[in-house]
Amino acid sequence: MFTRWSKHYIFWLMVIGMMTVVTGCGRQAAQAPAPVEVKAMQVIQRDTTVTYEFVGQVTAKNEVQIRARVSGNIVGKMVSGGATVTDGQPLFQIDRRQYESALLSAQAQLAQSEATLSNSHLDTMRYQKLGGQQAIAQQVVDTSLAVERQNAAVVEANRARVQSAADDLQDTLIVAPFSGRIDVNDLAVGNFVQSGQTVLATISSVDPVFVQFSMSENEYLRLAQLGRGAGAADWGNNLQLVLSDGSQYANAGRIEQVDRGLSQSTGTLTMKAVFDNAQQMLIPGMFARVVAQGEVRQGALLIPQRAVQQLLGKTFVTVVGPDSKAESRPVRMGPRVGGLWVVEEGLTTTDRIVVEGFLKTPPGTLMNATMIGPDDLQGSAKN
Repeated sequence: MFTRWSKHYIFWLMVIGMMTVVTGCGRQAAQAPAPVEVKAMQVIQRDTTVTYEFVGQVTAKNEVQIRARVSGNIVGKMVSGGATVTDGQPLFQIDRRQYESALLSAQAQLAQSEATLSNSHLDTMRYQKLGGQQAIAQQVVDTSLAVERQNAAVVEANRARVQSAADDLQDTLIVAPFSGRIDVNDLAVGNFVQSGQTVLATISSVDPVFVQFSMSENEYLRLAQLGRGAGAADWGNNLQLVLSDGSQYANAGRIEQVDRGLSQSTGTLTMKAVFDNAQQMLIPGMFARVVAQGEVRQGALLIPQRAVQQLLGKTFVTVVGPDSKAESRPVRMGPRVGGLWVVEEGLTTTDRIVVEGFLKTPPGTLMNATMIGPDDLQGSAKN
């Protein structure tokens, strides 16, 4: 028979045991965190037209720094910086007074030498007549002929000086070598320009323009095989241009120039595509994506580009494992197609790829995946 003390003792032992059980359960609950909410989608499989995209930069098809052929002060400016100019349009006027004087002086020297030549020619004719009559020595005739030839050479030299002086005078008026747009770093009236050294302005052509881009050796080989030849004309006649704001440029372009070989420093091949630019929307220095149409891949596997993680030159995706735990999977990616990326190796159609929330799910993390479709990608938030 239990005493009152023993009953109290047994009661407190039961209380302590219950508290121990409750504490242990609480620790187990703390060790089992809630699943992380993520969004995932099934790997897409469909026939896909592959496109190849390259980062390009708009450059002027023709660009030239305008330098004066003569020295002097700028006394007239017929164009404002940034203006559109046409071929042959006057741009600057250099002080022409010294060149007018030089031309007049050269013309006077030419007239004097021509008079001297005319006189020596008359002397030669007289001496030849007298020589034929045996009235003078033949040496006199020969000397007269030599003097006439010498005076003729002086006339030709003076004519060249006149032409040079006339060219210098004409070069005091600077005109546009082709139609285009002038930069805003042009010189003002009063500046002194040095012949062949001072840059008065730079003019760039605006229609058409080049878009310069580079491609890797493998990309070049794939496109060359697609066209059954190495010539860019087989695949580069219908290039599309995507501007930096995501809009597509209205006019298609074509490859016009291909570098002679791969760059030794980057291992890439540089090309230039020409695009019509009547609206002058494209200006030198702009960046855009050049898109070339490639082959059609049957049953290609696709995943969103934003689901791909890149680290030290390798690519990974987070896969929802059979037990709903995160699994990091190395993959080999192919060309991009819009917002999707072709998977070359590492995934199957049964895999589910985390597209939102993978930054919070290291390998082994328990996840609660909400499945979405390709149509949900547009409005879904990015990681």
